[in-house]
Amino acid sequence: MHLIFQAFASIVAMCLIGTMADVTQSDSKHEPFSLDQLGILERDVAVIGGGSAGTYAAIRLRQLGQRLVVIEKQDRLGGHSNTYFDTASGTAVPYGVRSFHHKSVVTDYFSHFNISLVNKIYLTNQSENVDFTTGEPITLKPITIPSDDPEIRIAMENYKAQLAKYPFLKDEYYNLPDPIPEDLLLPFGEFAAKFKIDAIVRFIAGYTAGFGDHLLKPTLYILRMFSLDFIYELQHGLLDYPMNDNSVLYRAAEKELGGDVLYKSRVIGAMRKLSEIDNSCYILVQTPSGQKLIHAKKILIAVPQTIENLIPFDLDRTEREIFAQFTGTFWYSSMIRNIYHSAQSIQNNAYDSPYNLPILPGVYSLINTGVPDLNWVLYGSSTFMHTEDVKKDIVNSVLRIRHPNVTVTEPEIVAFRSHSPYELTVSVQAIRDGFYRKLDALQGHRGTYYTGAALTAHESHLIWGFTEKLLLKHFV
Repeated sequence: MHLIFQAFASIVAMCLIGTMADVTQSDSKHEPFSLDQLGILERDVAVIGGGSAGTYAAIRLRQLGQRLVVIEKQDRLGGHSNTYFDTASGTAVPYGVRSFHHKSVVTDYFSHFNISLVNKIYLTNQSENVDFTTGEPITLKPITIPSDDPEIRIAMENYKAQLAKYPFLKDEYYNLPDPIPEDLLLPFGEFAAKFKIDAIVRFIAGYTAGFGDHLLKPTLYILRMFSLDFIYELQHGLLDYPMNDNSVLYRAAEKELGGDVLYKSRVIGAMRKLSEIDNSCYILVQTPSGQKLIHAKKILIAVPQTIENLIPFDLDRTEREIFAQFTGTFWYSSMIRNIYHSAQSIQNNAYDSPYNLPILPGVYSLINTGVPDLNWVLYGSSTFMHTEDVKKDIVNSVLRIRHPNVTVTEPEIVAFRSHSPYELTVSVQAIRDGFYRKLDALQGHRGTYYTGAALTAHESHLIWGFTEKLLLKHFV
């Protein structure tokens, strides 16, 4: 790494010296060379990551008149939005982000590309339950909202009453009071018992899959995701893609951004706020065609803000101390063939775990895609797992199923994506100590800004709303 930065510093220094000489020697007949002419990409903003946050930022920055470049490690935009195209039926099958809240930031974004969304109510009572550790069926009370079951109805009202006490949880930012209410820092299992919401814990966990051990997670994070807005939209319908193709948004964005995206590329070094003379940033990027040097006024990091992802940016002590506090969960999405069942989904519910929550690492659910023998499989872990180990456990788990309404023959994983690290959170003590205020104070530090789920929540409208406010505050 030191050798990279030494070479990087030499390149930057030579370019700066050359540029300054051009400026000094220029007259009215000879304008100084631009950095583009020197082989350096000169941009107003370098966006790191072309997932949900990065793509939204890039489109809006263009609308705001900013010159930009997106650096994306994959060969496409879209991050957690994945689509499998079934050639036999000609059907597009989503196995990533697929629904959105009825919010103006969502409808405006899709309208920009002339993409229409459809309202869809996701049924919650057409599932079978299996303990994937044994493969045996398990009988559980169905949970729906609204419900005629008094126990479920009372638990939901108790939960909504708690949400109503904390309106700041609806904000895109972590706009937390000081001190933060202690109930929000309770492990969610203790919170559930204290406020008598036990009857719906399994239901909440199902809609916040990917969070690891829900019962140990600080309640703050659960309430931000399973919000009053979310409860309302579950009952009245969420917005969904036309024809189930969740790549349509990102194909349109790819077309609009054109050559401003560097695909299959990664940052290998950065020098931020180099000097008083040059109050901007330099980024060295490895692309399929070789290394490129980018000179940008600002950097917007839209990938998960883990220490591992941020190493190339030469973090200072303050940055390292903040980002090192994040820990993540691990989340995998795949399409698997040769599983036959008529239920909407097969849920993993352990026979002898608290609230019958699935034992991790393990499959969360097998979701019927509507294409014969093709299922969307969601898998989670609280600790890192190698891809091959995840795939092996998915196949072994499916082969164990002994439910009379499920037929399995030679499972075949035909598509697989790791969405890890998924849920980045910090400890209760860090929250008490003002972690999110300190994180917000980093916006603009050394010419660098941050967006994405770690700064808000894993909901598209919150990510885009957060990004929108950030851009209007700091980029215009």
